Amino acid sequence: MSAKSLDIETRLFVDALYQKYHYDFRAYAADSLKRRLGLALSRFGCETLSQLQDRILRDPGAFPALLEYLTVQVSDLFREPASFGAIRERVVPILRTYPSVKIWVAGCSTGEEAYSLAILLREEGLLERSLIYATDINAGALKRAEAGFYDIERVAAFSENHRRSGAKSSLSEHYAAADGRAVFDKALRQSIVFSDHSLATDSVFAEVQLVACRNVLIYFNRELQDRAVGLFRESLCHGGFLWLGLGDSLRFSAWADGFRELAPAGRIFQKVGS
Repeated sequence: MSAKSLDIETRLFVDALYQKYHYDFRAYAADSLKRRLGLALSRFGCETLSQLQDRILRDPGAFPALLEYLTVQVSDLFREPASFGAIRERVVPILRTYPSVKIWVAGCSTGEEAYSLAILLREEGLLERSLIYATDINAGALKRAEAGFYDIERVAAFSENHRRSGAKSSLSEHYAAADGRAVFDKALRQSIVFSDHSLATDSVFAEVQLVACRNVLIYFNRELQDRAVGLFRESLCHGGFLWLGLGDSLRFSAWADGFRELAPAGRIFQKVGS
């Protein structure tokens, strides 16, 4: 198939998803989207996107499986630990000044980032007055996140990341091992509200002091990146913080002037202006 024909099929496919299921992938980065759709073709045993489109539209039960390929499912506890160290050093002292703390983890996937922040807040004595909103468009990922357990084989890497983040406790203090899984403390789970939210179509739902959206913007085109960052800025209180991933940048964003770099190496920005 020619590149032009593939582009047409891709546009028709994502338009059909939006019309049928109200999930909007039309502004996702083209190369990443094509790569993910290629994997989905293999998974569903289809030769063309037209065949896959027909199956997805006729069988709503297949759509959740497709979402596993179209949404980001790669994360770890305390991923990029030096960035968590920067949060401890530069952001936590400001969070201490608030009577209550609200954080939005956008694109939370299966919850690793949300639990990492909950552990960090507990170590800093802030968890009891904190609430973390963890959002994603993938209902299956949210369900796994809310369950609060991960394969025990992943814990060694989690623990090393935690240690390198400037940990003030052992990670083992925050979970129990059972049936080959690490089950995180109920108190951590109770501090997190998992909810469906699309950065492509939904609006701001709360005022927060910190937005964490790490290594998600790289999967969006420029227009959707600007929409997402605009939502984050609207959600942030005066002087609030935006925390991005090492692969993300505000350099060419329409909102670049609305933030100042607080910790460049940790991709932490602070809202400026009104």
